[in-house]
Formats: sequence, structure tokens, C-alpha cells
Amino acid sequence: DTMAEDLPYALPPDPNTRAPSWALPDGACDTHFHIFGPPDKFPFAATRRYNPPGGPIENYRKVQKITGLTRGIAVQPMAHGMDNSAIMDAVKRSEGTMRGVIRFNDSFTDADLEKLHEEGARGARFSLMSDRPGSIENLEAALPRMEKLGWSLVLHVEPDHFVDNEAFIRNIRIPTIVDHMARCKPSDGGIEHPAFALLLELLRDDRFWVKIASVDKISALKQAYVPNGMPYTDTIPMGEAVVAAAPDRVIWGSDWPHGNTFEPGRVPNEGDLLNVLGAMAPDDVQRRKILVDNPTRLYFND
Repeated sequence: DTMAEDLPYALPPDPNTRAPSWALPDGACDTHFHIFGPPDKFPFAATRRYNPPGGPIENYRKVQKITGLTRGIAVQPMAHGMDNSAIMDAVKRSEGTMRGVIRFNDSFTDADLEKLHEEGARGARFSLMSDRPGSIENLEAALPRMEKLGWSLVLHVEPDHFVDNEAFIRNIRIPTIVDHMARCKPSDGGIEHPAFALLLELLRDDRFWVKIASVDKISALKQAYVPNGMPYTDTIPMGEAVVAAAPDRVIWGSDWPHGNTFEPGRVPNEGDLLNVLGAMAPDDVQRRKILVDNPTRLYFND
């Protein structure tokens, strides 16, 4: 059992949010941010793998104000385990501008899930990753319960697991968002990677969606601040490719507050991340789909 004091401490988010160089459309939605604590109010789970920075909803609202983002999807972070209280508190206080993507397991009753739905949960996130819990069995048990509620799945998967579990993934019946462009890295081939080819193929089917997020985690260019330029430019071809493949099923997420970051100089700024998205989708019509229309269909359609 790892003692909390043995766990590494992640860096806080960049407190100096910059506005992007382009004006976001009205109703712009960030489909992937986390709430961390604050731990005095919402304690972190004993199962966490690191000590995250405090990331209260009050601070995220300041990011929204500066960037022009007005809607959001609060995604349950690993650091809070199966206790969705922190994200659902943010959703409840959002006056209808936020929805939640939760985590759950077989300890949750149908009534628990229905209550979360009433409070604004509209999906759940499951991982098929080498560094964290999650399995096909857990997902198989969860999918019929999600289908009953009309929820979508956020599938957090590494390239190898994505390819290895292709047959299973193809048979998922509910809308499935492939998180972080399947974490394909430009340094591993990027758009040439077999997992990226699979992603583009799945995107021909209208059950499959893709989220452009965590470009800082997949980019080989680790410097978060590029004077007179933008960071993470090696991820732009991947973004362009998914936008070309399925303009009506691409969404974007900031991944604020970038909890799993430990090296100074590597915590991204939301203005830069939106500029990278702007480079991937230079057209106003595309941008409106990614930030407004697509998230509305997925998360605000009731």
C-alpha cells in the first residue's frame, strides 16, 4: 500500500491563462477537464498514483472567462477513484453549462447510476492502459448499463491496446469517443501508426468519435512555451487527419489542470492548446462543429 507521502507531487496548472489568437464561437465546449479536490472538501483516493495539484471549479471558471470557453465536460480523474463527488458538484453548480463523464464499477447500483444521470452525468470513461486498472471484462459488464441510460463511452486507450482489442471495440454498440487520438505519438509514426490507421477507419462508422486532447502528452516537442509561436506542432497533421475524416464527430478537450505533469516548463497553457486546435481546423465551420455542434449532440441533447 503506497503511503501518500511516497507519491510524487504533480505541478499545478499554469496560472497565467492566455486567450487564444482566434475568437471562439459562442457556446464553445471543452469536453475534457478534471476537477481535483480541493482535498479538504473532496479527499483524493488512497488508490491514486500521484498527488495532484488542487484544481477547484472556481479556478477552471477563470480559464473559461479568459479563453471564451463557456461549456464543459468534467471528466472523472483517477485521483478521485470511484467517488464522482467533485466533478458532479461542479456540474450541479454550472447552471446547465456542464455535464459529467464518470467512473463506475459493479459496486454501483442501477439507482446510483440513475441518480448520477439526473445530476448531469452523460457518459463514463474506461481505460485499456498498461499503467492503470481497466479491463475488457469491466467494460463488457458496464456497456449494457450505459446503453440503458443513453450514455456514451470515453475509451482511454494506448495504441497497442487499441489494435489488440480491435474486434471487441468494433462491436461496442454505444457512441464511443476514442480519447486523445488513441495516444498515437508523432515519434512513433503519428499518422502512419497502425493504431491511427485503425482510428481513421473506425471514424467511417458514425458510432465512433475522436477527442483531440492531451497533445502535450503525445508530442515529442515538450517545451510548453514557444515565444512567437505555438507548441506541439508535430501533432497538427494528426488533428488535420481526424477533422478531414469525421468533421461531425471530432471534439476537443483542454485536459486542464494537466495533473500528471512533473517537469517545469511542460505544463501547457490553454491559449496555446486552442491555437494548436486552430491550426488543425483553420476553417470557421470546422471550428464551430468541433467546439459547439458536436459536443451539443453528444452531451447536451436533452
